[in-house]
Amino acid sequence: MAAEIVNPRSDSSTGHEGADEPFDPAFALHRGGKMAVQATVPVRDKDDLSLAYTPGVAKVCSAIAERPELVHDYTWKSNVVAVVTDGTAVLGLGDIGAEASLPVMEGKAILFKQFGGVDAVPIALATTDADEIVETVVRLAPSFGGVNLEDISAPRCFEIERKLQERLDIPVFHDDQHGTAVVTLAALRNAAKLTGRTLGDLRAVISGAGAAGVAIAKFLLEAGLGDVAVADRKGIVSRDRDDLTPVKRELAELTNKAGISGSLEAALKGADVFIGVSGGTVPEPAVASMAPNAFVFAMANPNPEVHPDVAHKYAAVVATGRSDYPNQINNVLAFPGIFAGALQVRASRITEGMKIAAADALADVVGDELSADYVIPSPFDERVAPAVTAAVAAAARAEGVARS
Repeated sequence: MAAEIVNPRSDSSTGHEGADEPFDPAFALHRGGKMAVQATVPVRDKDDLSLAYTPGVAKVCSAIAERPELVHDYTWKSNVVAVVTDGTAVLGLGDIGAEASLPVMEGKAILFKQFGGVDAVPIALATTDADEIVETVVRLAPSFGGVNLEDISAPRCFEIERKLQERLDIPVFHDDQHGTAVVTLAALRNAAKLTGRTLGDLRAVISGAGAAGVAIAKFLLEAGLGDVAVADRKGIVSRDRDDLTPVKRELAELTNKAGISGSLEAALKGADVFIGVSGGTVPEPAVASMAPNAFVFAMANPNPEVHPDVAHKYAAVVATGRSDYPNQINNVLAFPGIFAGALQVRASRITEGMKIAAADALADVVGDELSADYVIPSPFDERVAPAVTAAVAAAARAEGVARS
């Protein structure tokens, strides 16, 4: 069912709803968009103009033509990211199209600036064809230092990211996958620490085999998780199923060492961790069947798969995707610092090691304040972005992908 938007503002001069409509602050804030371009140099007189534009600009253009690497020093390329979408998987709204996705892409862009000091440009594409998206981004890439893919539906998002990474020498990062995975790992590390365990001691169950679920599963295993099973609408993704897509077949080979088949509820019996990135509701008896000192990360918005009040009956640590409960798993904790660190050293790509470094740095921000209600810091903690930026930059240098 299409989302129905009610009460758009009818009076642009006053910034209020029409006479018969209640004032809606969301529409008030979005009137005219949420961002603009601002100059970093003055253009006050003809001398300024002759430097910022012709003839002075010609000298800089000629220098870059002779030495292309100078583009990083004399343009904004080294600090600007393209936020690219096709509008097919926008928040909980689904496939709403390119133009309707723009408010979200603008929001993403201002979060880059606010939390990471990185400039970002929203780009909503009027195509859902994977190859057309790839070709378009490749042609736009000379203007940007990195590409953040956003709200592109699975399984096309995997193909698009892979092809762009193969063809471009700048970071390409699908935040719905990797940002979520980084923040989840950070919270899970601290939850394990709080209960005297390591990642290797844990068996997890993930509800959702889309972009986030697949990425989280792979990333947690890379980081040392003991085992993880992933459930889609038909049950656990396992080798004995004959209805799996190529992405899920690969996932079945990597996950589920315990050989579990059947339903999500069956997999949760004795599990240490539940991670929800799918929506829906997990029955309370299934949550109750988890191991002692379990962790419930129910991240669907606005309605978590397990209500926090239910989760707290059985779990040692509870996290959600909501800001009105403790332990919010929020991508804004990751992507601004990850890109800031990658751009700082002109990294050619974002590696698994850089993402793990980001997660470790994020977990370390909590430090001695660690508690059941504080396994992940707030997005407004001013320590977060600098810590993640420094860790990612150091990891890029260590892994040989830094160019400065």
